[in-house]
Amino acid sequence: MRRFLPDTFTILLVCSVVLASLLPASGSFADYFGVATSLAIALLFFLHGARMSTDVVIAGILHWRLHLVILLTTFAVFPLLGLALGLVPHSLLPQPLYLGILFLCVLPSTVQSSIAFTSIAGGNVPAAICSASASNILGMFLTPLLVGVLFSVGGHGRLSWDVMEKILLQLLAPFVVGQILQPWIGNWVRSKKKILTPVDRGSILMVVYLAFSKAVVEGLWQTFSPRDIAVVVGLDMLLLGFVLTFTMRASRLMGFNRPDQITITFCGSKKSLASGVPMAGVIFAGQSIGAIVLPLMLFHQIQLMVCAVISQKYSAAAETA
Repeated sequence: MRRFLPDTFTILLVCSVVLASLLPASGSFADYFGVATSLAIALLFFLHGARMSTDVVIAGILHWRLHLVILLTTFAVFPLLGLALGLVPHSLLPQPLYLGILFLCVLPSTVQSSIAFTSIAGGNVPAAICSASASNILGMFLTPLLVGVLFSVGGHGRLSWDVMEKILLQLLAPFVVGQILQPWIGNWVRSKKKILTPVDRGSILMVVYLAFSKAVVEGLWQTFSPRDIAVVVGLDMLLLGFVLTFTMRASRLMGFNRPDQITITFCGSKKSLASGVPMAGVIFAGQSIGAIVLPLMLFHQIQLMVCAVISQKYSAAAETA
């Protein structure tokens, strides 16, 4: 029963939303908090770069077929599904929440949870490390490009070069610096996981609080009803269920062995909250992003609960085989 309960981070996310609803940041405080949030995001991506072992990435690239399937699922199958959900009537799914689902569909895969579930299920962990890492690196380029293309197709705006510049400066540049320094500080950063984890999660909580503060000031909770939120939950579950089924069956039909099938299933079906929330803050800078990140936050908890059950089933099946 414990696996169905939200983790500590999810509870903190909910608390951030509640705090923003009751005490939203505004005025000069919001301005200063926004600067601090930008610095925290830069630090987050610096640490991602410093943690990532270059040797692991190079070794994993050799398994190109597996990575290709995962990347195509993440950056092609998911976005196509997002476009298909545009057929849902606006009376059922309000436009701002649909844009949040569409944004969710173009995000990279998670890193930590993909690797953790792959390990529990008995999958190919080195391949999962490489694939999830590659997804996040490519996501810094592909996600904003896909946002520009898909949002333009739907008439929801387009990506400007100013946004690309912000992505490069605020996200990619710190990551590259971290990767350059990785040979000297990588082992230290990886050994201090318990100390540095608050930096990871704290930066995301700051973005969520800031995003929802602005949205609350603009009337977020007066705009969307409980029924609207329920529809988003249902569509998130539909998305996850379809992609899980797709990755399981496609990997089996393509002749991958069982450990690789597990890796494709977990890495291909995830969407990263850690990358998605900061990216939303940069890509949609100056706009209200509360509705944009809400479907992602809900999807995050759903994927954790569902994949926890699936990983345990894989593990139990391996023990009885």
